[in-house]
Amino acid sequence: MARPDKEAAVAELADKFRSSGAVLLTEYRGLSVADLRTLRRSLAGNAEYAVVKNTLAAIAARQVGLEALADDLTGPTALTFVTGEPVEAAKALRDFAKENKNLVVKGGVMDGNVMDAADVDRLASLESREVLLAKAAGAVKASLSKAAYLFAAPASKAVRTVDALREKQETAA
Repeated sequence: MARPDKEAAVAELADKFRSSGAVLLTEYRGLSVADLRTLRRSLAGNAEYAVVKNTLAAIAARQVGLEALADDLTGPTALTFVTGEPVEAAKALRDFAKENKNLVVKGGVMDGNVMDAADVDRLASLESREVLLAKAAGAVKASLSKAAYLFAAPASKAVRTVDALREKQETAA
């Protein structure tokens, strides 16, 4: 018979899995409490970094349909529940892992797709959402400018042709 406290912990983890846009797995072996506090501060507002029991996390992951994630829960694993931008959270983990070699990014899941460590690194190398939106807006604006030029070109060409004909007639007369 399952204990009520463990059932409550599994239910809370399942809710976090459902409400998160992404969940990233890290191995934290060798990090001090101060290091973990620094990491949590770097993720503040964007993600929650939680050290949980693998068994309870695996049960919760299976409950929400993330069986592949449950298989990766071995060893000292911490979960990063991303509620903001996944790119920013992945960058924060990557940057912290560069400074602290004891933090190892193991993988994760985003939008139901399982990611390995290389996928998380590629996610971290993406530009922020704002930069990508600005680039898309610039591309759209450039396309609209080209279209406006193309639509205006025949009219301006016609005006130049009429002016040239008028000048030719004036010089001929």
